[in-house]
Amino acid sequence: MNLDAWITLGVVVALLFGLVTNWAPPDLLFVGATAFLSVMGIITPDQAFAGFANAGMLTVAFLFVVVAALRETGVLDYVGHHVLGKVQTERRALLRLSLFVVPMSAMLNNTPIVAMFIPIVIDWCRRWRIAPSKLLIPLSFLTILGGTCTLIGTSTTLVVNGLMIDHHMPGMGLFEIGKVGLPYAIVGSLFLMLFGRHLLPERKELMEQLEETRRDYLAEMLIGANCRLSGQSVEAAGLRQLPGLFLIEIEREGQLIAPVRPDDVLQSHDRLVFTGIVSSILELERIPGLVVIDDSNAESATMSPSARSHERRLVEAVVSESSSLNGKRIRDADFRAVYGAAVVAVHRFGERIKQKIGDIELRTGDTLLLQIPPHFLRTHRHDPDFYLVSQVDQWRPVRRNRSWLAVGLFVLLMVLMTSGAVPIVVSAALVATLMIVLGCLSTNDARQSIEWQVLITIAASFGVGTALQNSGAATYLAQAVVDSTATWGPIAGLIIIYAFGSIITELITNNAAAVLMFPICIETAKLYSADARPFIIALALSASASFMTPIGYQTNMMVYGPGGYRFMDFFRIGAPLNFILGAIAIVLIPIFWPF
Repeated sequence: MNLDAWITLGVVVALLFGLVTNWAPPDLLFVGATAFLSVMGIITPDQAFAGFANAGMLTVAFLFVVVAALRETGVLDYVGHHVLGKVQTERRALLRLSLFVVPMSAMLNNTPIVAMFIPIVIDWCRRWRIAPSKLLIPLSFLTILGGTCTLIGTSTTLVVNGLMIDHHMPGMGLFEIGKVGLPYAIVGSLFLMLFGRHLLPERKELMEQLEETRRDYLAEMLIGANCRLSGQSVEAAGLRQLPGLFLIEIEREGQLIAPVRPDDVLQSHDRLVFTGIVSSILELERIPGLVVIDDSNAESATMSPSARSHERRLVEAVVSESSSLNGKRIRDADFRAVYGAAVVAVHRFGERIKQKIGDIELRTGDTLLLQIPPHFLRTHRHDPDFYLVSQVDQWRPVRRNRSWLAVGLFVLLMVLMTSGAVPIVVSAALVATLMIVLGCLSTNDARQSIEWQVLITIAASFGVGTALQNSGAATYLAQAVVDSTATWGPIAGLIIIYAFGSIITELITNNAAAVLMFPICIETAKLYSADARPFIIALALSASASFMTPIGYQTNMMVYGPGGYRFMDFFRIGAPLNFILGAIAIVLIPIFWPF
């Protein structure tokens, strides 16, 4: 290999290390890597940032707006709340989810679908006393499976399609990848229904866990100057009768009172530390003058009870893997100043948290119960620091009078994409614009609906992929694949491409895995004197098949905390599923796309 190839491989290795260790946000890592490769002369400035004009990346951006319009007009909520209906058993619930979620995710972005269904699934599980851990991983997996059925089902396929067009290859048809994706989805759904109940953990839903352990959630309150609790004993104040709640300690002028006795008298400005279930914490919220604190908002005591109850509400948010909050104490994060929100309680995968709220060092996957102002969801719904997973009443009315219009525009999008009358990116841009012009979504909401971190990561990763090709590193890696599989021919190369794609996508983002592996697919096909399309289809499918770890795909991370899962829960069910789907892909790809 030449020096450029070694430099490129070194940058890729460093990039993978940074992504796996969460050293920095993915968009920053990819932009930095692309800029460095351009400085070294391996790619030109135009090549470094050509991804920002890539059709696949732009299509993803426009589809964010389309999905946001369907959500704002109440279309997604209507579908979501009618999915489970009067179903009473776990298997029937999973069947219903399969029948609705797979088609929805084939046409819409997976993230809002999972965000919408998590509270619906949890509410249904509460009603029928079924552990949500039996349904939340399947929910995430079903959206992934549905995404492999169409070109627009997942951003990964759109990115790969954009790369194909850039390399002067015919792009994919809307349903082309569905030749394998549909069998994928059917077999995957059957696997989840037949074996999921045996491979998934029997863990109680978050709040039910708290009723048993009484230690998972931790909350801290301040007694305001006019609070009725001031001057009363703990017993008389009723703080010993709330179910599933325990008053750990009282902090008074720097002194700790612990353990707390029933006859201890409460005073103004006392800080009370509780552990217990959310329903009882919410009961505390209703006591006038008793306010949530996070060690940074002592001024909360001045907020009037009426303002607090009418202007603020609760939402659950999961700390994302790229969040700037990771490794920070809540006090140091300055939550109220940065987000305008207060941390009511924290839950961490069933662990007992011993620190007070302000001293808790946040980690990826922590579930935060936040008290928020009305504008929080609007401002932070797409904040990369959080995955918002709870369903709350919107502070503004849903645009229900535009719901049928939004459905009609979505049908128009499907017709345009299916007919091929205009390019897919133009179809998505047209319908996204019409959604805004016709009042299904405001211009501001449209801007906020776009997940900029995802788009920047996708666009910047194209430069790294180009560097692999320009430097000859992709040719070297492809030659290694061919040399090791020469005896068995291109089918063996196909297996290795699929296996590498499956492994890499579990460690870094699926889009990044696709971009990094794409030039290797091209070079492998050249060395075999074969058509590149079967290798590229294998890459698109394998990069989307992120089942074995929670960090490989965003929707897996979204269900991680609310389902009370552990890391190995994903591997236990995801590994056999990945193996089965891989076998299906290896058998079907050469049939539909011969070498």
